[in-house]
Amino acid sequence: MTNLKIEKDIIIKRLDGIESELIELKKISQETLDDFGSGNGWKLAQFHLHRALEGVFNISTHILSRIPGATATQYKEIAIKLGENKIIDNDFAINKMTKMAKYRNRLVHFYSEVTAVELYKIINEDLNDFEFFLNAIKDLLQNPHKFNLEIE
Repeated sequence: MTNLKIEKDIIIKRLDGIESELIELKKISQETLDDFGSGNGWKLAQFHLHRALEGVFNISTHILSRIPGATATQYKEIAIKLGENKIIDNDFAINKMTKMAKYRNRLVHFYSEVTAVELYKIINEDLNDFEFFLNAIKDLLQNPHKFNLEIE
């Protein structure tokens, strides 16, 4: 049985999408907390952060689906499996990506509880987590053999 190959075009499209969302989030993060909370900034930040997180987990599930026995159904589990399979640093998977997974679920299922203050803190302190993930995936695309994967 032949393993499926990573579909590079799909991954690149999603990487570009995440990077676009990060640009928007960085612009919004320049607002003061008062302006952010009283205007549309925090609503836009929810939208862009949610899209960036979806991109992260779409890429992750695509990659895991190419690794025998590495499939996962829950977002936190997806993060852990990426670390276990050395696609990303295991410490990052456990300490950062699982938090990203939980926050993705918060944005989707508990959106009415999201506050401007918590969102402002995230876009001002945690966007580098996305950069770390993006760099790991770009490394995979450039060196798939390191991960026993093939690119289509």
